[in-house]
Amino acid sequence: MVSISKHEEIADALARDVLSGQYRTGERLPSERDLATRFQANRGAVREAMKKLEQLGLADIQPGGARVAPLEEASLDVIGHLLALGEVPERKLVNQILDVIGSLVETAAVNAVNDADDEELERLRMLTRPLYLEDLDQEAHLEARMLLMSNIMRASNNLVVQLIARTLLMQFVPQMAELRRYGQIDLDAHRDIARALDIAMGKRDLLAVRATIQRLSQFNRAQTDRTFEEYEQARRMGAVEVAAS
Repeated sequence: MVSISKHEEIADALARDVLSGQYRTGERLPSERDLATRFQANRGAVREAMKKLEQLGLADIQPGGARVAPLEEASLDVIGHLLALGEVPERKLVNQILDVIGSLVETAAVNAVNDADDEELERLRMLTRPLYLEDLDQEAHLEARMLLMSNIMRASNNLVVQLIARTLLMQFVPQMAELRRYGQIDLDAHRDIARALDIAMGKRDLLAVRATIQRLSQFNRAQTDRTFEEYEQARRMGAVEVAAS
């Protein structure tokens, strides 16, 4: 288990309090003294925690104290805290993130195919082939998908897309680990998409590249919905078993 500092522990707890609705927008957060007592910490750790909360965009610190800031004004780094609120991430939030990532990948893929030289394009195509030519297990398939995505982002030469996508994925992928236990990706369906992407990139067909990435986004959305359904069914079955015991 990774150990965290006291101020990180306090900041994480306060972020959870704010995001779970314990404190409303504009409401004053507890004083340094009260927080020091609650967390058995010194005021220096509390101040560092409040600075982190301010950096996340969750708190507005003024001389008279700190108040909760509007969530829509928070930084992208708050996504990880939102994803961690429950046993698994909230379904609506996951779908929103998938929509954004899909749009980013679509933009990056079109830019990459349009701008890459022949050697760069061939490198991207080579990364699609394990996804439809090799017999990968679920974990290896995830790693191959992430490798392809990161290289498409890099080849896009769009720094803004790269930074936003990286920030989202670094928070998103680890938080989805628990859910992945409940859903297996349809590898046969994904092979067809990977093959279509390889062909579209080889032809430098930007419309086909865009359409294939959109198809991939729809696939990911449907796959995630099935995973949530399997998770919810497992939870119901577990509750029934507990009640019957």
